[in-house]
Amino acid sequence: MTVKYTPDHEWIQLEDHEAAVVGITLHAQDALGDVVFVELPEVGRTYAKGEVAGVVESVKAAADVYMPLDGEVTEVNEALRADPSLANSDPLGNGWFFKVLIKDMGQFDPLMDEPAYQKFVKDNA
Repeated sequence: MTVKYTPDHEWIQLEDHEAAVVGITLHAQDALGDVVFVELPEVGRTYAKGEVAGVVESVKAAADVYMPLDGEVTEVNEALRADPSLANSDPLGNGWFFKVLIKDMGQFDPLMDEPAYQKFVKDNA
């Protein structure tokens, strides 16, 4: 399962050739602190790459969650809506935000892999 990262601190993991799961990175949840609320996107809605697809609020701040590439939201994580702290306790697992059907796989490859993302975080600290 291939995982890529955005400069806005979202991760996207391919489930198959066009379906993927999206969430926020460890760095994002560390910067936000204790997450207390999430606003998830509308299932069935198509978003463009870079469009705001959700919001995450913590005791310290609120941040937009951006669509990493063009796609249609096929599912949202209702468990996360019920327990936003999953974004802190398991951001790369049970704290996922939504699933998406990718419209243009050509937008996936240019996203950062793990080493590139770690370098990006370090260089932009």
